[in-house]
Amino acid sequence: MKVMVSDQIHGAGIELLKKEAEVEVAIGLDKEELIDRIKDKDALVVRSATKVTRDVLEAAEKLKVIGRAGVGVDNIDVKYATEKGVIIVNAPTASSITVAELTMGFMISMARNIPQGNASIKAEKWEKKKFLGIELRGKTLGIIGMGRIGSQVAKKAKAFEMNCIAYDPYISKSIAREIGVEIAESIDEIYKNSNFITLHVPMTEHTKHLINKDAFDKMREGVYLINAARGGIIDEKALYEALKSGKVAGAALDVFEKEPPFGNSLLEIDNFIGTPHLGASTEEAQRFASTIACEEVLKVLRGEPPLNVVNMPRLSPDALNRLKYNINLAETLGTFAIQMVEGRIKDVEVVYCGTLAEEKHKDILTNAILKGLLNEILSESVNLLNAPVVAKNRDIRITEGKREDAGKYDNMIVLRVKTDLEETVLEGSSYGIETKIVSVNGYSVELVPKGRMLVVHHEDKPGMIGRVSTLLGEQGINIGAMQVGRKEKSETQLMIIFVDHKVNKEVLEKISGIEGVKKVFSLNMGDGNESY
Repeated sequence: MKVMVSDQIHGAGIELLKKEAEVEVAIGLDKEELIDRIKDKDALVVRSATKVTRDVLEAAEKLKVIGRAGVGVDNIDVKYATEKGVIIVNAPTASSITVAELTMGFMISMARNIPQGNASIKAEKWEKKKFLGIELRGKTLGIIGMGRIGSQVAKKAKAFEMNCIAYDPYISKSIAREIGVEIAESIDEIYKNSNFITLHVPMTEHTKHLINKDAFDKMREGVYLINAARGGIIDEKALYEALKSGKVAGAALDVFEKEPPFGNSLLEIDNFIGTPHLGASTEEAQRFASTIACEEVLKVLRGEPPLNVVNMPRLSPDALNRLKYNINLAETLGTFAIQMVEGRIKDVEVVYCGTLAEEKHKDILTNAILKGLLNEILSESVNLLNAPVVAKNRDIRITEGKREDAGKYDNMIVLRVKTDLEETVLEGSSYGIETKIVSVNGYSVELVPKGRMLVVHHEDKPGMIGRVSTLLGEQGINIGAMQVGRKEKSETQLMIIFVDHKVNKEVLEKISGIEGVKKVFSLNMGDGNESY
């Protein structure tokens, strides 16, 4: 077996590889050199510097697996790798403890003014009275996002005798109780009751500037804020004003909207702490990232099932060819559904119809649905192997069924997602490379789910389509296409509008305010057929 390591990784992983494979370490190659030297390699191990493009993958005639010593895979053409049957593995758990410890370090540093005291004494000042601090004991820590890192932060904060409350619409109260955390019913409860707030959510369209002026207005006077998750979750201009006014007593950021943040006004404020994206920068985390990724690579080369698969489990060429578009359909249904449901997910029911009823790899399709559902809401990596485990850890019950009848379609997947508040039902089918959603909550549609769209439930009466369309036009939002479905005359209609621009919260509120509109959702489905 021949393995190439093209980025700097911890030596412990390289030593693992050398026990079973011929290893070539070649760091800093340009594209042409990489293409030339990858041709006879069975595996490639990278971090973030190497760009594994389509051209590189085409040249890699023997490549079976790519190992990413870390979490993100933006530098890898995941779609084309999957088409070629190349498995991508990563090391998503490597930095959980490290980031949690950094979060605790931020809290202690702010509570005791450690950076300011250090700067003061180095300037040969003795300002003991100036840096009066507070204890963590007895304070309330609000945790937004209870994935792997958020849970680790909670455990460590409990050791400091802090009271922990968390906002995460997708974790059950029983799981939270096991950790010793009280679940907040709304994010406003976190703002109202927390002395410290820490963020552990992914950066998505829905979490961008989650912490904004309105959020700061709802927080307690003198709150402390930590972000070691992703840049952009906090509106940094609003944070600057909140720090200047004293509403926020201190803030600590390891991540920024623009990195490096040179010229950022936050750097001018004494009660702000910043670090240069050090979340995973510990000896242990780098070792774990290297060894986990390399061990996963070796598992694939040995023919064993890896745990941390980014794209898909290894299938035979025939199975991959047969299933790849249905895997895309399944994940698309999950991604569509999660952007419509409200409340905590309790049950996921899947029914396979037509030719899919007898498919022996239906578990892969169910996992793809869960991946689509959970990847939109969790900061941790969810893939086609670990998706059932992640769902189980959040008390989500999964059931599968099948029926021979698929109506007018050769194959169909029916997805029913139940929460503590409501139920959403989608039906979808694949036509070769094209994925279609054919029913939304019982309303017949024929839509290719890609790009930005609005889903509007409204009364079935004249003028509704015109009112919504006019409002969008007044807001400068162009309509690309539209579908309307209804069950029976005079009942609620479903309007699906494809738009060319992002529809922000303010516009959604204006649409909701139109008389006769019952619900409105903004969805972003990407460019379609993005992964399978």
